[in-house]
Amino acid sequence: MPTLAAKYHRVPEVQIELRDFLVPDARQFQYVIGNPPYVPITQLSSEEKRRYRALYATARGRFDLYILFFEQAIKSLADNARLVLITPEKFLYVETAGVLRSLLASIHVEEIQLANEATFGQLVTYPTITALKKAAPNLTKYTSRSGYCSTVLLPRGVDSWLPVLSAPSDHSGEALLSDFCSRISCGTATGADGIFVRPNFTLSPSLRAFGKPTIAGRDIKAGNDTINSQSLMLLPYDEFGDLLPENELGALGEYLGRTENKVQLLARTCVVRKPWYAFHETPILPEILRPKILCKDICEHPQFVPDFAGEILPRHSVYYVVPHDPALIPDLLDYLRSDAVGRWLEANSQRASKGFFRMQSRILQKLPVPEGVLGVPKKVERLPLPARNQNQYQLALPV
Repeated sequence: MPTLAAKYHRVPEVQIELRDFLVPDARQFQYVIGNPPYVPITQLSSEEKRRYRALYATARGRFDLYILFFEQAIKSLADNARLVLITPEKFLYVETAGVLRSLLASIHVEEIQLANEATFGQLVTYPTITALKKAAPNLTKYTSRSGYCSTVLLPRGVDSWLPVLSAPSDHSGEALLSDFCSRISCGTATGADGIFVRPNFTLSPSLRAFGKPTIAGRDIKAGNDTINSQSLMLLPYDEFGDLLPENELGALGEYLGRTENKVQLLARTCVVRKPWYAFHETPILPEILRPKILCKDICEHPQFVPDFAGEILPRHSVYYVVPHDPALIPDLLDYLRSDAVGRWLEANSQRASKGFFRMQSRILQKLPVPEGVLGVPKKVERLPLPARNQNQYQLALPV
């Protein structure tokens, strides 16, 4: 700052101020240009989070500081004034930035340009330059990193902008993947995989009786349809996904109750509201242990593999797709592996580092399925689960 002050001290039109931009200021400006700090919520103190949530409508969920700078910059604009910011691209699609998208769509976003990934050197931010005018909403010019250009009218509301900004899809249809599936979800989160997930060959028969084959995302290999599970997830749950009483855990209870194990289990946040030996998330076993398709959560290219037997219990780094009718799996697998789906997922998914992207349930659910790929979706009514057999899950289809 002293360097800037010295540089401009003879220029009366330029005033250098050192202040916190997120402290409300009633002044308004004709031009605001900036590269706000990118600070995730995990790096903010409890007092900072409390203060920002009270001051900013966009301080919702796991917000990043640049989102608040965006809101404050818009507040600082006079009518018909202009703003240009360079920020991460995530505000275009993450749920946390929904309020910001709604705010931006209420004025004229003139241009959105995805900047080169190497803009900030080794820092992986996927930068985006946004130019806007504080005026009535109008058409927005969009330029992707690949050079694709379009002119769009941004949607009102909090939904992701990626479907509007992305290149036109070569497969369109009214049906969505969720119409054909009973569940599309992330795998089971135990909160203590080091305790609940163990190599199969190291377990005693008494513990193995509590286990189900399990895989993590790293176990899904490109071009390999074979799922090779070397581990078991030890389940303190019955076949319906109900937590077993502690006095019925037997050998599993003895194992979990070992001092070194119990200390780790008690340290988890979930034990505030759950018994000490429960998973972080309750596994919906009747839904999970069915024929399904699996994919890893972070990947450079989508990788889908079948679990025809319905025996695999995916961990939290794996997503699973359970069709209403297991007979759909071969056709569905072919479709999910198509180039068209790959392009759609890359265009609509959240970015991770090094060119990878994240699979998410809400994105997979919205995947369009063209007419003729899987037929017409049928309304499905679930029937009670047969006793003592979680792998049989009957469905009644309307005649």
